[in-house]
Amino acid sequence: MVVFPNCKINLGLHILNKREDEYHNIETVFYPVPLKDALEIIPSGNTDAIQFTSSGLTISGDAATNLCSKAYHLLKKDFPSLPDVKIHLHKAIPIGAGLGGGSADAAFTLKLLNNQFILNLSTTELIDYSLQLGSDCPFFILNEPCIATGRGEIMEKIKLDLSAYQLMFVNPGIHVNTAEAFGYLGMQKINHSSVSLKNIIAQPVNSWQQFLTNDFETSLFNKYPLIKEIKETLYTMGASYAAMSGSGSTVYGLFEKTLNPSINLSQGFFVQLLSL
Repeated sequence: MVVFPNCKINLGLHILNKREDEYHNIETVFYPVPLKDALEIIPSGNTDAIQFTSSGLTISGDAATNLCSKAYHLLKKDFPSLPDVKIHLHKAIPIGAGLGGGSADAAFTLKLLNNQFILNLSTTELIDYSLQLGSDCPFFILNEPCIATGRGEIMEKIKLDLSAYQLMFVNPGIHVNTAEAFGYLGMQKINHSSVSLKNIIAQPVNSWQQFLTNDFETSLFNKYPLIKEIKETLYTMGASYAAMSGSGSTVYGLFEKTLNPSINLSQGFFVQLLSL
């Protein structure tokens, strides 16, 4: 059985405070985007609990540490009858790019195993499992626009339709680890708008530039000026709104569908234009 894990963008990202468990409380809007990996799981019929292979973009690290493998073992612990499987992941979503590709792969693995082997897990139970794999993972269980708080696992679905826009992704190939991004954030003083994120999102997209902010941008723009340059270029091209997604390094721009944006960048950049 094959499924297609999609990525997400963050519309605004506020880092509120650091928690006693060393995670951070955040406020953000997650929005699903149709840039996808491909994930296949089939019973293996041999003595190895799991065989993981991949193609497409290179995935660093050992197969055993991949989030898809971790998702399988997480369920296997509670469902010993879960059969041995082969997992193949074709990677198309840039890695370490603030798009949640790895989190999506993990969450879709949980959902696929649940459906394929009739584990009868509820959405709430899948969210609980997914949170053990990463803070962004619970969103991909719902996979609908929502405001997320806590670590990202407290979600409120919202009505947000961006189908009038096309989305341009630009990733300069800079891998930004989330822990690294929080380290750069450090103790800088962050002043959030007094307007709630929910109210900002409810306003026209062309008004977002003034109020809708990603707290990681200032520190990462200082560290990697190229990311800032990409955002400024997207606005120059006519984007109604542009921002860095998550902890970077991907920058996206929302363009009205009447426009035909194109961008000239250095070789090795990942650029994708999608309809929403």
